[in-house]
Amino acid sequence: MNGRCRKDLQTFGRISLRGNCLQTQWLSETYEEGDHNLQLLTEIVGLLPKENTLTGIYSHDYVMHVFHRGKLSPLPRTVEAMFSFAQVEKGVFLTVVEKKRIANFIANKLSEILFEKVGGVVEARIAPETLKDFHFKNPEDTKITFFDNVDIPNVNKLSIYGPDLTNTQLFDDYAKHGDLWYVVARSKKTGYVVGITRDASVTIFNLAEKAKFVEYVNKEIYPLILVTSK
Repeated sequence: MNGRCRKDLQTFGRISLRGNCLQTQWLSETYEEGDHNLQLLTEIVGLLPKENTLTGIYSHDYVMHVFHRGKLSPLPRTVEAMFSFAQVEKGVFLTVVEKKRIANFIANKLSEILFEKVGGVVEARIAPETLKDFHFKNPEDTKITFFDNVDIPNVNKLSIYGPDLTNTQLFDDYAKHGDLWYVVARSKKTGYVVGITRDASVTIFNLAEKAKFVEYVNKEIYPLILVTSK
C-alpha cells in the first residue's frame, strides 16, 4: 500500500533498572494514505522495578489493510507485550512474552532505545548438553525431542515423540548423530508443560498468566543460559 509515516515527536530515553530513572516513554507517528490520516503510538508503560527486575509493557501501533466495500482501507491495530529485564549474576536478561517474530521485533526496538543501535540485545543460547541435562531431569515427562546438525547424509532433522523417550535406544542413537534442539517436557517442580529451544525460546502450553511465565523463566531458564555462557 502507498502510505507514509511522519514522526511527530520522539521522547524515547534510556531505561535503567534503578527506580529513580524510570519514566513512561513514547513515540508518535502520523500515517497518511489517501484520505486516511492515522495517529500511531509506540509506548513503554507500566514500568515496575522490583528487586533485580524491571517489568513493563511495550505497546506498538501498526497499520493493516482490510477489504471494505470494494477497496482496501488502512486500519490501525495495537500489539501489547509484557517484557522483563532481570539482573542475574553479572548479566542482564530480557524476556518478551510474545510470539517469536514479535518478541524479536520488540527486542530490537528496546536495543535501539538502550544502546542507540540494533544488536545491543542479542539472543541467548543454551548448549545441547545443557538442554539434554534439562531433559534428563524430567525423563518420564519428556514428550517431544528434536535434533538438528545431523551428520547423516540427506537428513536435516530428527525427532522422537512419546511418553518414555529416555528408555529408548533410539534417543541415544539420535543423540550421537545430532544436537538436541527442542524439548517438550513437564516440569516436576511446577507441573508446567514446557517447550524449550537452544535459542532460549520458551513456550508453556498449560499456562496463560504472563507474570507466572516470567517467574518460571527467571527461576528455571536463566540458570540454563548461565551454565552455557560460563
